[in-house]
Amino acid sequence: MPAAPEKVVLHPLVLLSVVDHYNRVAKDTKKRVVGVLLGELYKGTADVTNSFALPFEEDDHDPAIWFLDHSYLEQMYKMFKKVNAREKIVGWYSTGPKIREADLDINELIRQFCDNPVLVICEVQSWGSWPKRSWPTDWSWPMDGTEKAKKVFNSLPTEVGQTEAEEIGWGFLSRAGPRLPAIPDPFGSWSLVLMRSNTLPTNREIFNLLPNMNVESLSTSLAVKSNDMMHVIYVASLVRSILALHKLIDNSLGNVLQYGTFSRVDRPNPNREQRLAQEKEDIKSKEGKKDAKKEAKKDGEAPAAKEGAKEGAKEGAEATKEGKK
Repeated sequence: MPAAPEKVVLHPLVLLSVVDHYNRVAKDTKKRVVGVLLGELYKGTADVTNSFALPFEEDDHDPAIWFLDHSYLEQMYKMFKKVNAREKIVGWYSTGPKIREADLDINELIRQFCDNPVLVICEVQSWGSWPKRSWPTDWSWPMDGTEKAKKVFNSLPTEVGQTEAEEIGWGFLSRAGPRLPAIPDPFGSWSLVLMRSNTLPTNREIFNLLPNMNVESLSTSLAVKSNDMMHVIYVASLVRSILALHKLIDNSLGNVLQYGTFSRVDRPNPNREQRLAQEKEDIKSKEGKKDAKKEAKKDGEAPAAKEGAKEGAKEGAEATKEGKK
C-alpha cells in the first residue's frame, strides 16, 4: 500500500474546471459541488493535472443524507483512462467552504478507487489569503482512551504547479482578460488572490521576444519582403497567361493553314463525306447480295418441285394399275 502524499500540487486546468462546475451548478446558492481529482503520485507529491465533476446531492437539514453517483464515477474514469492511462484518481474536491460530516463517508467511497484519497476544498468565493486546502485522512486515538479510534482529516501544504504551456496561457489570460470584455476572468477572485500573493510568476520573456513594429527599419524590411513575394506571384501568373495565349494563337494558325479559316464550326470535312458515301455503297452492295441469294433459292426450288410432282404422278398411276390387276 503506497504512503499518503505529503504535498498537493494543483494545475490551473483543475482550478478552472472547479470554478466552471460551481458556476454551472451552484452559483448564488449555499450548495457545494463535488468532483474527482486525477493525476499522479510521485515521491510523496500528489500532482493533480485533471478533474471531472460528479452528480452530488445532499440534504440541507440532515448532513448524513447525501447521494453520489458512483456508477457515473466508474464510467467516467474508464473513459478518462482510454485518453490518458497515466492519470489516476488521487482524491476528490469540494467547494466547501468547510469540512462537513459526510466528507469522511464520501472519502471512504473514493477509497475504492485509490488507497489514500486527498480531499481538496476550493473556496471559490474566497477573497482572503489562500483559496484552497488539502486534507488526507488518518487515524486519531484519544489520549484518555474513552473513545474508539476514528479517522480524521489532516492538513497538507498545497500549491499551484504548472507546465510551461500552462504558465504562458495563464499569464496571457491574466493580462488580456481586463482589456478584452469578450474574455472574462476565468478564476474570478482567485486571479486577484494569486497575483496579490505572488504565487503565480508571470513569464514576460516570451512577449519581449516579439518584434517591435514601431521601428521604421523593421516595418520597411517586412514591407519589402512582402512586396517581393507578391511580385513573384504576379510574374508567375503573367507567364502562365502568356503561355495559354501562345497555345491559342498556334492552334488558330494551324486551322488557317489547313482549312483556310480560324473557326472550326461548319468547316468542310472531305474525309467524313467520303467515309459516309463508302458506307452507303457497302450497305447497298450487302442488300443486293441478299436479294440475289433469295432469287437463286427460289429458282432452284421451282424445278425440284416440278420433278417431284411428276415422279409422284407416275408412282400414283403405277399404284392404280397394280390395284386393278
